[in-house]
Amino acid sequence: MSPHSRPSRAIRSGGSAWLLPALWDATSGTARSRALPSGPGFLRGHALAPLLAFLVLAVATMAGGGDLWLADHLYAWEGGDWALRGSWVTQQAIHLGGRNLSALMWLAVLAAWLVACLRAGWAPLRKPLGYLLLATAVATAAVSLLKGVTGMDCPWDLSRYGGDLPMVGLFSVRPAGLPEAACFPAGHASGGYAWMASYFFLRVAWPRLRFAGLALGLTMGLVFGVAQQLRGAHFLSHDVWTAAICWFVALGLYLMFWPRRSDAAEAVA
Repeated sequence: MSPHSRPSRAIRSGGSAWLLPALWDATSGTARSRALPSGPGFLRGHALAPLLAFLVLAVATMAGGGDLWLADHLYAWEGGDWALRGSWVTQQAIHLGGRNLSALMWLAVLAAWLVACLRAGWAPLRKPLGYLLLATAVATAAVSLLKGVTGMDCPWDLSRYGGDLPMVGLFSVRPAGLPEAACFPAGHASGGYAWMASYFFLRVAWPRLRFAGLALGLTMGLVFGVAQQLRGAHFLSHDVWTAAICWFVALGLYLMFWPRRSDAAEAVA
């Protein structure tokens, strides 16, 4: 029998290995040893550049007045009221529906991880799927925990936008007597931005698709975040901080799951 006529390892192992084209070596039936670089070039692109972008956006939105400028225009555009606060699109479809979508996506990844734990053909995906489960969960949990300690109000609560509370900055002391607040960072947007971890998951599993994973998380986060800004629930800076938290949680866990090797070749940018 010629080499070209021999059945592939995917067929001989029950047909499941075809799902793992980037991780599975059909000739040996073992996971490939991939170089996952985390050296200076990797850190410049994945840590330093995002950090600088975050600092610029954070300063521009908070200290530079970008938050108020955008919120003022949205508030005026909606007729001097948060007219879209209770609309079906922003509240039901994007806020509630988006939250359910993110939860269903997490459950789907959990189901895939359980399959990977039970089926030998999926074994190379156990660690990447476990990473994705943990990264998305930790990112949303971190944002939720911060919301409980920062004590910042939503735009719709401020007297500037029809509410009855003064605006208190992130690093300002909250005056006594004000009710508790938990609007910073943006919790709902974290359900979208947390999926930026898909970039690192795909970087390990299917590297050519890694930017599709990044686009998924960014798109979901932006849609969720913009909808909440239109409702008066958040300022732009809330989403900037949320995106940064989700990204650096994903990056940090990636480096923990796949530590830097001294001989790692920077084969994947």
